[in-house]
Amino acid sequence: MAEIDGSLIFETLKSIQSRLDRMDLTLGEVKSELGSIRGHLIATESDVKNIYGVLARQDDRLEHIERRLDLRELAEAQRPYEPK
Repeated sequence: MAEIDGSLIFETLKSIQSRLDRMDLTLGEVKSELGSIRGHLIATESDVKNIYGVLARQDDRLEHIERRLDLRELAEAQRPYEPK
């Protein structure tokens, strides 16, 4: 078997270390992007929650209007609508 030179092993280890450093930087960038995506997701969830709140209020108002119209129809005798 051929003898392995220590400098060859050292160069290989330096190459591996360099690649690991680049991977570490890339991983940091990915974590940063993931945090940004998480923030956008939270903002979107908040927007959807606000939309549901507005929709619920509109639904309540519509029910209130419908109840008032039903009560008015019962309280007052009205003629049927006849367009001319």
